[in-house]
Amino acid sequence: MEIQENQQPEEKTFFQSNTAKMLMVGFLTLVLLIPLFFVQNLIDERSKRKVEMQDEVTNLWGKDILFYGPTLRVPYTSYENYNVTDTKTGTTTIQRKATTNYAYFFPDELANTSNVKKNESLKRGIFNHVVFTADMNFKGSFSNPNFAKLGVTDENLQWDKAAIVVKTTNLKSIKSELKIQVNNEKFTFEPQNSDKSNYSVLATNTFNYKELSATGKINFNFSITYNGSNSIKFIPVGKVTTVSVDSDWESPSFEGSFAASDTTKSVSSKGFHADWKIMDINRTFSQQYLNALPDLDDYLFGVKLIQTVDEYQQNERASKYGFLVIGLTFLIFFLIQSISKVNIHIFQYTMIGLALIMFYTLLISITEHSSFSFAYAIAGNSVVSLITLYSISILKDRKFPMFIGIALSVLYTFIYVIIQLEDYALLVGSIGLFAILAGVMYFSRKIDWNK
Repeated sequence: MEIQENQQPEEKTFFQSNTAKMLMVGFLTLVLLIPLFFVQNLIDERSKRKVEMQDEVTNLWGKDILFYGPTLRVPYTSYENYNVTDTKTGTTTIQRKATTNYAYFFPDELANTSNVKKNESLKRGIFNHVVFTADMNFKGSFSNPNFAKLGVTDENLQWDKAAIVVKTTNLKSIKSELKIQVNNEKFTFEPQNSDKSNYSVLATNTFNYKELSATGKINFNFSITYNGSNSIKFIPVGKVTTVSVDSDWESPSFEGSFAASDTTKSVSSKGFHADWKIMDINRTFSQQYLNALPDLDDYLFGVKLIQTVDEYQQNERASKYGFLVIGLTFLIFFLIQSISKVNIHIFQYTMIGLALIMFYTLLISITEHSSFSFAYAIAGNSVVSLITLYSISILKDRKFPMFIGIALSVLYTFIYVIIQLEDYALLVGSIGLFAILAGVMYFSRKIDWNK
């Protein structure tokens, strides 16, 4: 009589269980954050190198343009009494010391029109930096200054030594001759000793104010051509200040203490137009000052010519989704492994993870020589094709690798859309992640996790 023994199925060890495999894949995902961290450092390093290049270019071409003025400057004599004691006789006498000080008056009317043209990119190695040339015209008028408010008597005024002063930045970036027409006469601006602010001072040669203002006021008109970058800003020193800026720059940012007029402001792919009108009632400083001009930087307004998102910002945003891409890709492979009963070795997971990391190095290197969109398409297609072909050899099938290729393509497309969005990035990202979670829950609902 033969005794038949019941053959019991071989029990799986802990390391063969789904739990152990999940732990190993999760640990590998965390380990792959190390090379992803180095990729983010590489992006940061290249971004800093670009900033250094931009600083080099702007130092040569021209930086931000800030304009403060024009201002009428009239010198006056002030006297200071002091005591002098004779050491031999012990008698004390009072003597007077005369010093020359200055009174400053802002214009009644100040109108500016500026035409800002984007210039050819200045290239340093592989980096480009866009700069501009600004043609600026100023005109307006000064009324007779009221020295009574300042407590200065008429006999102490030096009317024959009056001048018009402007304060501005980047004297070396001015590319035109600086002449101003004051009523019927022309004067030339010359550099003065700079004050302790960020501005440089330009002043005309002196003139006799009373002779020049026979009509009761002084009209002025002058133009300046600047090489600049980043921004153009003004201080509204006129009782009525109007500024009009036209440019072919397609991405302006209107900044400062005063907003551009909504009725005339326009922005398109061909450029922008903006107008400002500021009256003395809109700001809290006076029209006349003694001894020195005040610091009025808090009242600056104008436009910043920006690049909405440069290539390194886009690369940085893409790299922040690296953990999500690696985690979801490993999850797809793990679910396929659990459904198809195909064993995927941890080494194969590692190769897939490194291929995902290579996406970011390809992206940043290609972006530096082309557009971000083109680089993203090349890097994404390369990595998806590589992983899809590798999956065919792992899974011994074409159905699951095709699914993996489609899933990765959708994932990279989804991330690209989020990167391009600004106002709706969080909303779209949240909806997309919810849809991904719902899909994972649906496809994993029948898997027996106890095996």
